[in-house]
Amino acid sequence: MTLSASDLYAIEARLGARNYKPLDVTLTRGEGVWVWDTEGKRYLDCLSAYSALNQGHCHPKILAAMTEQAQRLTLTSRAFRNDQLPLLYQDLEKLTGAKMILPMNSGAEAVESALKVTRKWGYEVKGVAPDQANIITCSNNFHGRTLGIVGFSTDPLAHNNYGPFAGGFKTVPFGDFDALAAAIDNNTVGFLVEPIQGEAGVLIPPAGYFKRVRELCTEKNIVLVLDEIQTGLGRTGKLLAQEHEGIKSDLTLLGKALSGGFYPISAVLANNDVLKVLQPGTHGSTFGGNPLASAIARAALRVLVEEGMIENARVQGEYFMSQLRTIKSDLIREVRGRGLMIAIELQPQAGGAYKYCERLRDKGLLAKDTHVNTMRLAPPLLIQRAEIDFACEALADLFK
Repeated sequence: MTLSASDLYAIEARLGARNYKPLDVTLTRGEGVWVWDTEGKRYLDCLSAYSALNQGHCHPKILAAMTEQAQRLTLTSRAFRNDQLPLLYQDLEKLTGAKMILPMNSGAEAVESALKVTRKWGYEVKGVAPDQANIITCSNNFHGRTLGIVGFSTDPLAHNNYGPFAGGFKTVPFGDFDALAAAIDNNTVGFLVEPIQGEAGVLIPPAGYFKRVRELCTEKNIVLVLDEIQTGLGRTGKLLAQEHEGIKSDLTLLGKALSGGFYPISAVLANNDVLKVLQPGTHGSTFGGNPLASAIARAALRVLVEEGMIENARVQGEYFMSQLRTIKSDLIREVRGRGLMIAIELQPQAGGAYKYCERLRDKGLLAKDTHVNTMRLAPPLLIQRAEIDFACEALADLFK
């Protein structure tokens, strides 16, 4: 029996927890940059599942790898070895230069793993007194939804009424080097930060900020942890966003597009010996590094490189932003972004971005609002100029 969109919505409204407010569109199929609803209407996807779909919907080569591996072996746990995880390690080493890799499942798990490892390193290597370590984070950050992470979130919706929280965190303004330097003390073991704050509205720090941060962390013997779960794997026109300033973090966190949207996969990449503090029994995951996840991730990485999606993100992102900036409207405050990670910030008098996302949906384009006044545009990295023109025409008509 095929249910209508209204029937499906009624079931969701009756049984689903109210922790999301999705646009009223019920999707049933996707291919490349396009998705279709249950009524057969086609939409250009300009969210890409928060950058999990960098390679597009249902990429045939990733699907083939998933199907083949699912017929052979899906899960062993880490109690035994499997023949796919070492190959994923090798692919990530070749692509990123990582010296050691910790496979996990969700992005939040990668963040939590990095926090644990950084503290453990602080005690066992740096020599911080027991239970005195602190990690610095940034205001307006988004690193996930676990209890540990929301404890240092400055977003009231993520933070309020979930306490008490674990201590050991300091918060500084994003992009403020002097504030970061002032917050460091002898017990500081790490700095966790997004290269570009996505959920906050695609906020880009001042040029040169991360070069200074890298130098400071090296000088103060602090682990620099870059959360590239959204910015990584081509989204900004580079494999990793940190490449824009020519730096290497100590720990880099990947997720989302590491599976091309097929399966929850994440990883902590180390450029030094930080991960060596982990010994058998000190940290783990039943599903982390499973053969199905590893085979999918290997295919997802291959198509990014072989099909030129990273360079396409750079070229098409420049074109997309140039076209958006030609739209003249008193309602638009700013267009900003890097690669295909783009935001349109509206003036307060526009009355919020959500209603504009609803109107875009009616024009066949799906986008997401964030922080009330900002629309985020993040299409799959295989988008072409004709599809960008379609998006820009819809947006120009929206704001005329």
